[in-house]
Amino acid sequence: MLGCTGSFNSPNADPAAGPLDLYLHGYVSSRLMKQPNAPDAAAEGTPVTVAATLMDGLVLALTPNHHSCNYRSVVAFGYAEAVTDEAEKLYAMELITDNMLPARWANSRIPPNRAEMQSTSILRVRIAHASAKVRAGGPGEDRGDLKDEELRKRVWTGVVPSWTQWGDPMPARENRAGEVPEYVEQWRNVQNRDGRVGAYEAAKEAEE
Repeated sequence: MLGCTGSFNSPNADPAAGPLDLYLHGYVSSRLMKQPNAPDAAAEGTPVTVAATLMDGLVLALTPNHHSCNYRSVVAFGYAEAVTDEAEKLYAMELITDNMLPARWANSRIPPNRAEMQSTSILRVRIAHASAKVRAGGPGEDRGDLKDEELRKRVWTGVVPSWTQWGDPMPARENRAGEVPEYVEQWRNVQNRDGRVGAYEAAKEAEE
C-alpha cells in the first residue's frame, strides 16, 4: 500500500517532537478501507499493524546458517480511522503523491475529480507504538569455521549490496509533453546515487 506520515493539523510538525499520523491510500471497496466504517468498529479506531522493510544487501557467510541480509525495517501498531473531511483527504493524497515523487502533485491534473475522490479512501493511523530493526555489516562466522583455512580459501564470503535502481523513464504512448521533466530526472539521479552509497555504507559499517 502507498502511505506517508504527516500531520494535517500541524503540517510542519517536527517528527522528533512527537509521533506523526500515518496516512494510507487505497480503493474504497477494499476490506481494509471499509473496516473502520463497520458498525462494530471500536471507538478508538480499528487496530492495525503496518510493516515496511528495505533491503541493503545479501550477506554471504561460510555456512548457509550464517547467511543473512542487511536491512532496515519498522513495524508500527496503531488505530485506523477513515478520513472523511475533504480538506484532510486532499492533504493526505498530496502528501502520499509527493512522497512517491516530489513535486508530482503540482505537475499533474489536480484536484482529483468527484469520481476519483469517491473511489479513493484514506485511512489515518494513529500510531500507538512502533519498533525498528537494522542489520548492517558483513557476515558473522562460526569460530570453528574461521579456523578452517581450507574452507576459507574455498568459499567466498562478503556482502552483495542491494538498492532500488530507477531506470531511464519511458514515455507513455499517449505522452505529448516532450522530454522527461527536470524534476523527475533530478529526483531519479539523486535516489540512485543515495541508494548506492547507503547500501555500500551498510556493508562496511561493522568492518570499521
